Amino acid sequence: MCCPEAIAGQPWAWAAVGSGNVVSNQARTGAEKGESGSAVGTASKLPVGCDGHLGRRLRGVTLYKTPEYHPAFEEYCETIFELREDDVDVIQARVAERLDVSRPAVSEMIKRMEHQGLVTVDGSIRLTEDGMLLAESVVRRHRLAERFLTDILGLSWADAHAEAGRWEHVISEPVEEALVRLLGEPTTCPHGNPIPGSAYEAPDTVTLDALAVGDSFTVSRIPEELEFAPGLLEFLEQSHLVPGMRGEITAASPDGTTTVEIGGQHVGIGTFASTRILVTAGP
Repeated sequence: MCCPEAIAGQPWAWAAVGSGNVVSNQARTGAEKGESGSAVGTASKLPVGCDGHLGRRLRGVTLYKTPEYHPAFEEYCETIFELREDDVDVIQARVAERLDVSRPAVSEMIKRMEHQGLVTVDGSIRLTEDGMLLAESVVRRHRLAERFLTDILGLSWADAHAEAGRWEHVISEPVEEALVRLLGEPTTCPHGNPIPGSAYEAPDTVTLDALAVGDSFTVSRIPEELEFAPGLLEFLEQSHLVPGMRGEITAASPDGTTTVEIGGQHVGIGTFASTRILVTAGP
């Protein structure tokens, strides 16, 4: 995601909405529909089980031609998608916390998204079919960008996460296809979160805190929620708590701290992280 100042609470952010020019040049990632005032794009279906330029896709996932929505709409759809992916109740307060913007700014934006047909609100905020397609497209580009920035350029998790928040709005379809080829059709981001439209198959996982002292495990996934905790990505990467690393529970403290041996060192993990990190149990 890009910085919140660029997505909410700014008068310029809404100036073009509904005028037939609903996106800045920065976010021109899809084909124009060509109808004045329209923000509805087109989607081409990729049959289940077929291979296309983007490789095999998850069942039911549509190859989405991103219409020209303002980056603010992309940010909010992405946030709603990720909150629901982490089983967080999607209400305006949670969106405001994740994006670090004011509640009034979120309220105004959600109204605009309802008008554009991207969300519905009935207690919680839910993406419509168009909203989900837009969210999956943005999340896909973000996670592919993270893969490229870490695997090819060698950036740290934290730096790649921040940079990918900018790249996700400007990656074109040909660049996306090239990234998929270059990276060998990856199924997850560096933190283990699934790339929409990939051949990802979810493993059987449990949260780290569910294991007992002496149990072995393999790190599977660092949920998006942890990526937004200040300093936590750096801590996890430096502590070798990364997908694919094997470890063992060595202690469980009354205060909720779980101590693990991983990468040749002992690491204490607080409740906030241990109740969210997903692992596969066993050697």
